Amino acid sequence: MATACGLCAGANYFNQPLLNSIAHALQVSESTAGILVTCAQVSYAIGLLFLVPLGDMLERRKLTVGLMLLAALGLLVSGFAGLMPSPFIALVLGTLVTGLFSVAAQVLVPMAASLAPRESSGRAVGLVMSGLLTGILLSRTVAGLLSAVGGWSLVYKVGGVAMVLVALALYRVLPKVAHSGARLPYGQVLGSMATLIRTQPRLRTRTLLGGLAFASVSVLFSTMALMLGGPEHGLSDSSIGLIGLSGVAGALMANAAGRLVDKGLERPTTAFSVLLLVVNWALLWYSQHSVFLFIAGMLVIELALQGTHICNQNVIYRLAPEARSRINACYMTGYFIGASAGSAIGAWAWHHGGWTGACIAGAVLALLNVAALLADRRLSHPGAAASAARAG
Repeated sequence: MATACGLCAGANYFNQPLLNSIAHALQVSESTAGILVTCAQVSYAIGLLFLVPLGDMLERRKLTVGLMLLAALGLLVSGFAGLMPSPFIALVLGTLVTGLFSVAAQVLVPMAASLAPRESSGRAVGLVMSGLLTGILLSRTVAGLLSAVGGWSLVYKVGGVAMVLVALALYRVLPKVAHSGARLPYGQVLGSMATLIRTQPRLRTRTLLGGLAFASVSVLFSTMALMLGGPEHGLSDSSIGLIGLSGVAGALMANAAGRLVDKGLERPTTAFSVLLLVVNWALLWYSQHSVFLFIAGMLVIELALQGTHICNQNVIYRLAPEARSRINACYMTGYFIGASAGSAIGAWAWHHGGWTGACIAGAVLALLNVAALLADRRLSHPGAAASAARAG
């Protein structure tokens, strides 16, 4: 499950270290190539909203495998986009299809929580999320290395084949896990998500926490290749991809954060992660003069993001265990709306202020997240969430 999550999530990040190469190969501007990052995140958010809730309706093994096979189709379309009459449009289409159906990962995460005993659900979620995050980080490295071997499109072809193989392996090993509640029509399932958002105030604050954190980090993701590949550093695709390995500690943080939550340390872990994100933007600003500082900043920002994210997931899964897929869909939709907004903000900030503009934008989003943390802190006191729900 961790491997499948890593492949699904990582497929949406193949393009990040390749933006310069894609722009040159397909004869589009760097800002136009940057649209691919936003396309992947927007389509992922749509899939979270409309496909992940099916996990509370359908048999989850078949649902997961079906979604992965469709995501593989999108990867192959991207891989062979250069053969199409309009290569960039084909690449955008493949990116949208991959993003939409790679939400299979978000069916697997709450499934892991439901399969594990309550006292170890934090570790189960952390383990699967460690696989997911490692996949994201390695995807940039693999994309850069394969680009050096066979051009920017090779990673999409390899990824498509790997997705099919992992989907078939999942079908063989996953247990059958049916929906967790009463069978509802699809329309009612979607409607119940609005009810969950209205009646669960901590779902709202934790979604805001996750969305703002990912928005801040996405400013970095959408501009790092432009800065590192620019005249200041002049790095190749493969070198930019290798730098992505510096964030592997963030994937390890996912498992560690899950264990801290199981020990009742969710509050301090969340607070530390949120504040770490704010402070790190100063380090990233100085990294325009040093690759080593950038590597350190990449490591720290992954630690901050994943510490926040794992704490968020473990809090929201306890709110309504019978509706974990819908709870996860609500949260992850907000999470990736934040990501797509952050990517767009990053592209705008880069256009108007270069790396300094991007760092200011990322820091402002991180400061807004501190306000979200304070709002969630108020709701975490006994009786506060219930009072807020009644007021809502």
